[in-house]
Amino acid sequence: MSVWSSIGSIVSSIGTGGAQIIDRLVQLVLARPEGTNSVGFTVAMIALSAKMAKADGVVTTDEVLAFRELFEVPPSEERNVSRLFNLAQEDVAGFEVYAKKLADLFPYDHKTLLDILDGLFHIAKADGVVHESEVGYLSKVAEVFGLDEREFGKVLARHVRNDGNPYVVLGLGPEASDADLKSHYRREVQETHPDRLIARGVPEEFVRIANDRLAALNDAWAKIRAERGI
Repeated sequence: MSVWSSIGSIVSSIGTGGAQIIDRLVQLVLARPEGTNSVGFTVAMIALSAKMAKADGVVTTDEVLAFRELFEVPPSEERNVSRLFNLAQEDVAGFEVYAKKLADLFPYDHKTLLDILDGLFHIAKADGVVHESEVGYLSKVAEVFGLDEREFGKVLARHVRNDGNPYVVLGLGPEASDADLKSHYRREVQETHPDRLIARGVPEEFVRIANDRLAALNDAWAKIRAERGI
């Protein structure tokens, strides 16, 4: 059974109430140990994207299209995915509950949690701007995920490039040595390689974000090299 048909079967079994949706979805992930990362990642993106819609009050067509850029949903399952979005938005559980239960699926795996956050930012900015309410929402999700301010700031700077601080994009301070910055930059580029992302369980479509991430890293490194003359 595919990820999408498994999710569809859960959605169909929920009926008209969505109060237990996150527990059902987590059970779905745990029932598929051979693909926990890929299923968990997909479930996290759907649930938290739907909850994020409440941050600025509306799900735009651009945001829906951005989601479909990250996930190739079979036509036969589009209706169930749409229904899952609606159920998640209507669920009485707050997004913190969703985020905590989903984060527990990836204990000590900050890289995957950062991938999820990256995907949420991609959807948030699809309408041309990341709204202040969305930044606040994503900041709280990052906090529940156990990500620190530096990690959140690095993702934020990649998607909202208006402060021009290349050190924030790389995740190191200006006090770092040339050698440390170069080494860190190379590690970040390696972690951005599509093969690394897929190995962490993200869907193949998601690696499109890797191009944006790599462009931000390269731009930041070019600015630092020009500034330092290295």
